[in-house]
Amino acid sequence: MNLRLAFVLLSIPFTSFAAHSQVTLPRILSSHMVVQRDLPVHIWGTAAVGESIQVTFRGDTRSTISGPLGRWSVYLPPGAAGGPFNLIVKGTPSTGAPGPQDSVSLDDVLVGDLWVASGQSNMEFEMRKAATAAQDLPHAANPRIRLLIVNKIASEYPKDDIETSGWAASTPETARDFSAVAWYFARDIELKEHVPIGVIDSTWGGTVAEAWTRLAALGQDAALAPLFVSWGRMTEHEEDALIADKQEQRQRAEAKTSGKPEPQFPWHPTLLSWGPGMLWNGMIAPLTPFPIRGVIWYQGESNSALARAPLYQRVFSTLIEDWRHQWAIGDFPFLFVQISNFKSSPAEDWAELREQQLKTLTLRNTAMAVTIDIGNPVDVHPTDKVDVGARLALAARALTYGEDVSYSGPIFRQATPEGPAIRVWFEHHAGGLFAKGEVLTGFEVAGSDSKFVSAVAKIDGNTVVVSSDAVSDPQFVRYGWSNSPDCNLFNGNGLPASPFNSAE
Repeated sequence: MNLRLAFVLLSIPFTSFAAHSQVTLPRILSSHMVVQRDLPVHIWGTAAVGESIQVTFRGDTRSTISGPLGRWSVYLPPGAAGGPFNLIVKGTPSTGAPGPQDSVSLDDVLVGDLWVASGQSNMEFEMRKAATAAQDLPHAANPRIRLLIVNKIASEYPKDDIETSGWAASTPETARDFSAVAWYFARDIELKEHVPIGVIDSTWGGTVAEAWTRLAALGQDAALAPLFVSWGRMTEHEEDALIADKQEQRQRAEAKTSGKPEPQFPWHPTLLSWGPGMLWNGMIAPLTPFPIRGVIWYQGESNSALARAPLYQRVFSTLIEDWRHQWAIGDFPFLFVQISNFKSSPAEDWAELREQQLKTLTLRNTAMAVTIDIGNPVDVHPTDKVDVGARLALAARALTYGEDVSYSGPIFRQATPEGPAIRVWFEHHAGGLFAKGEVLTGFEVAGSDSKFVSAVAKIDGNTVVVSSDAVSDPQFVRYGWSNSPDCNLFNGNGLPASPFNSAE
């Protein structure tokens, strides 16, 4: 099947049939949803051309007329957290009184804070697989936490609507297949802030950051041209990839039908899901008319290939800034997870990818949850998701909700040579610096030749002094610089230091 035809079929918007339908809302607007507090409430949809639309919510009513394509949009006044409320949309045809199908009523609507959780498999990782699922899932019932999962859709064009089964309150059943990181994040925020929390799970395992970034935004940076070259090479083998994918799907279906174990295949990228902009089009663009509080993000493993890793800061910064621009509600918090430790292979550079993520902190209103201490060297999907969610929640509590809490482990600030040693200075050293273990590990030094060797490191107040007998005049220092490093520097609040390289 030709890719372009497939994308066209996937991209038919819900407005295409407006002329033949009554009042219709996009699927993100449904009963049990959370709308963002303290921002205008945006309600939109389709109706017959020229139909009078009236929207009522929390005692306020706004009216409009559907346009030439049947589209309509209204904004209602902002309000404080609360609920549940009903939201009613009524349509009156220009030719007469409203009929029974000209009204849509949404019930059990809460007003609170709405977060988007996105990225690849470690954000997609379901609650039922988490190490703490057995103890936490039975207690997952919380009517103040609302969950929505976006179905996986890749599209060549921005879609108007998402595929989803809709909003639901958190229960042991609804939380089971929801992002574990996002659920733990929501649990902690609701517990501390005492407001309804909605989370949209828009994730796809094994995907690259450029697939989640708007195509036109990527195209504005000439330095990102290699990404398009890489995608072009992948599409040259389009037919072979589609045939292989269909064969795998058929074998899985046959195994399921016959009661046999599901066959395992070597991992390979899903062709459609790696295309620049395609997941933005299918799974993020339809969300942007709906105001949110912020984004939590866990992705990067698929960008760790030697050719891709050095470009990650540019791609990721473009993604963050363009998402903010497209939502048009200001520089909302963008909180992300630094990839953890995994042995991987020499074809990937996880250390460089982490450094690129660290550099992204130069963007305003961002924070990074370091996970170098809670990964699994032999499993790319570590099952400790409760700590990941908790560290993201700490960042939100500090940056978004204004709490006086320590939310980051030590972050490299600068390195100053001192004769045969080099002193490393850090931000976020609250409570002092500590080594988990008798000896501080993970540090290396290099002279002007940039050839790094293992070094001895000692904590001196809020700094670390590093030296090696093999380097008489150290100029550079790095920490945790491998795919799966042995490193153990923490601050007094038990948060790990981020790997870094002063030569980068």
